[in-house]
Amino acid sequence: MEDEDGGRAMGLRERKKLETRDALSAAAIGLIVERGWSAVTIEDIAAAANVSVRTFRNYFSGKAEAVAARHVDRMRRVADGLRARPADEPLWDAIGAAVQEQFGSPPDRRPPDPDGADGADAEGLRRRADGVRLLLGEPALAGEMAKAHAAAEAELAAAIAERTGTDTARDLYPGLTAAVLGAAVGAAIVHALRGDRGAPVGPVLREALDRLTAGLPTP
Repeated sequence: MEDEDGGRAMGLRERKKLETRDALSAAAIGLIVERGWSAVTIEDIAAAANVSVRTFRNYFSGKAEAVAARHVDRMRRVADGLRARPADEPLWDAIGAAVQEQFGSPPDRRPPDPDGADGADAEGLRRRADGVRLLLGEPALAGEMAKAHAAAEAELAAAIAERTGTDTARDLYPGLTAAVLGAAVGAAIVHALRGDRGAPVGPVLREALDRLTAGLPTP
């Protein structure tokens, strides 16, 4: 019982750490989208997440890493979702389902806005799309986002290798598939942000994955 309780306690601690990391990353993105990059401090982010600056430093080295962590964590959940799909499900069907769990919603439900929050009105959606565009173009984020993309692709490649019986060190397939998937996600986000008010990324990403599953035929 003691070992079991200890294991359960460790699980709860790990979950709390993940929740704190997620709250800090979400606070960083929300504040920067609202106020602009230079107007947000680490102190602001910590306060918004109801933690101390010291706690922030335990998780991230700065604002850029906090923002980029959102992408890595989401793609890690995609990889975990892929591992959980039925073994006999076709690979791209499994990938599509795992991605939609994180970025989209079922066809019979209203899809989320560009950063995953439901219920925004037209003006709010437009402002948020404008903010996300500025965030993605922020030079101070470039280095951390490059690292985030690399880490995300490594997570996806490992999950794809497990599912297909390939090896990330020996075989091209898992890394290539992960890179294609990462490119599809990025292209869908950029496409969804085009126009005056932006659009939900879920349906765009669903279309991108459908096209990949079909072999990316010429329109």
